[in-house]
Amino acid sequence: MKIKLNNREEVFDQDQLSIDELIQEKNFTFKLLVTKINGKLVKKDERSTAIIKDGDDVAILHMISGG
Repeated sequence: MKIKLNNREEVFDQDQLSIDELIQEKNFTFKLLVTKINGKLVKKDERSTAIIKDGDDVAILHMISGG
């Protein structure tokens, strides 16, 4: 499967992945993540069922807070 992840092409052996599986595969460890598939926001409680397929444009961004 070939996807665009954070504006970079990535290739995976699987035919599809959930957002949670992708987060684990890429070792994203930040607690505050914003996730999108093809521009559509994926809520935290939907990440295990939100499926990424070949050709999808995925964004996983960490929120930074402070002051």
